[in-house]
Parts: sequence; C-alpha cells; structure tokens
Amino acid sequence: MSLQVSELRVHYRTLRGDVRALDGMSFELGDGEILGLVGESGCGKSTLGKALIRMDGRMRHVGGRVVLDGRELPIADDRAMTAFRFKEVSLIPQYAMSALNPTRKIRRMVGELLRSRGAALDAAELERRMDQVGLPREVLDRYPIELSGGMKQRMVMVISTLLDPSLLIADEVTSALDVSTQKAVARALLGFRDSGYVKSMIFVTHDIALTRHIADTIMVMYAGRLAEKAPADALVKAPRHPYTRLLVDSLPQVGVRYAERRLEGIAGSPPSLLDPPAGCRFRARCPLAGDECAEEPPVAEVAPGHHVACWKA
Repeated sequence: MSLQVSELRVHYRTLRGDVRALDGMSFELGDGEILGLVGESGCGKSTLGKALIRMDGRMRHVGGRVVLDGRELPIADDRAMTAFRFKEVSLIPQYAMSALNPTRKIRRMVGELLRSRGAALDAAELERRMDQVGLPREVLDRYPIELSGGMKQRMVMVISTLLDPSLLIADEVTSALDVSTQKAVARALLGFRDSGYVKSMIFVTHDIALTRHIADTIMVMYAGRLAEKAPADALVKAPRHPYTRLLVDSLPQVGVRYAERRLEGIAGSPPSLLDPPAGCRFRARCPLAGDECAEEPPVAEVAPGHHVACWKA
C-alpha cells in the first residue's frame, strides 16, 4: 500500500475561530493507483492535497497520521517535511501557470531548483520528460512569459516529477485550460504514472467527467469529510451517497436534450466549517435525510472497494 491516511484533522486559525477544513479523513491509495478527488468548492480537496506535503503555513495539523511507503510523514513539522518534498511527495499547485520564476529562463530555473534539493540537472532526462508532455526543447531557453498557459502548466508538471516522487498531487491542473489542452494534460499525467516517474497520484478537480477518464478510483468529499469512495465507473454509474448522486445527476450528457427537464444544481449551500453541524453534514440538503442522520454516519464498505458514509447507503 503506497499511502495510508488515518483520521487526518487540519484546521485554519481565523479571527472568528478555527475552520475545520479536514475533520477525520481516512483513506488508502495503492501502488500505481490514480485517485480522483472531487467535491464542491470549500469541501477540503485542496487542503487535503496541501496537507500531505505541508505546503501552506496557515494550516494547523490537529491530529491523524499519514504513512507513505511504510514511513510516517512528519506533516505537523514544516522543517522536517523539507526532506520529503519533491522526493517522496510532490505537488503540481493549483495555480501552476504562476509558479515559474519570471526572472529566470527555464533551464536555469530547473537547475537551481534541483541543486537546492541536492540533485544535479540531467539534461537528457529533462528533455525526455518534455517530449512526453509535448514540449519542444527550445522552451528551456525561454522565459516563462514567452510560454502559453498550457506550456507553463506542462513545464511545471515536468519539474514536479524530476525527482521521481512516490506520490504526486495534481491540484486543479486542468481548471484554467481549454478542452484540447485539458486532454493533453490528462494524457501527460497518465504517461507519468505508466512510465514509472511517479508511483501513485491524487488528481484534485471539480470535473467528475474528466476524472472518470483519468482516475482508477474516485473519492467524493463534503464539508471536510469523506462521503464516498469507489472505483471510477462504479461511482459514476451507481453512486450510493445522496450527495454523489446529485453531483452526477447535475452533469450534462452528450446527445441528450433537456427540453423537458432542466439541469439543476444542488439546493442549499455547504455548512460553515467554523461551527459544523452535528451528525451527517449533508443532512440539511439531503432529500433522504431522516432522524438517524442526527448521528454521524460511519464509513461502511457496501461493495468491494466501495465505501460510503451514509445511513441510507
């Protein structure tokens, strides 16, 4: 097992109190597996990704363990995590197109980054990975401002995998791209896994349709907790959590006319994580909610590899 996360709790301290961004997340990720992580804005997806690499100084680790390849990651200690970043666990940030140093040409920037991690620049290996994502060699002698948004995105992807991390976290890497570039980025992510550049991957996104084509497994989060986790096809075709069903039902389908039935979103809003409600956090918006939902539902395995946190599942 590549990654094991147990009862992970991460808060953000604010003037109004602690925001419980992650409140007891537990899941596993196998060797060679790509996990798609989906949910509404504010559900904790990006926080989970950044917590695994400790890339946000505002977050406070409250509890829980993260074990990668049999070693516990010191995610509560920013300095101790330095030895693991980019070598064991790496991140393609949400705004990757703004992550490149505008004052350095790409080749020099990559060399400086590798030296800061105690590694030397292997020009041949760098060019092989650029070929894999469809970037021409002359990109290395350009400044970031001379690249398109999609080229910057793919360059950051290459840089994030140069040290062959065991776990790669791709945070909303397709959200600001056109459809054709999204497809190229998705192919590149699969290529990194298939070529052995990374062992496992967490793909954070809002797009369930795209996730289904990339991920082996999809995990749905809601209000800082796990709602459902299942093989990709099973989750899209036969979701068991009411929230997941509503997410899937809100997706448009190619070739289907909606003259008789309008597409609708999910009524209501997620609860505030400053003071989240007791019991099931989806209860106020759930069409199936009952008295038992006043108690927090356990995460149960309803089919092989299919886990749901719902009394009605």
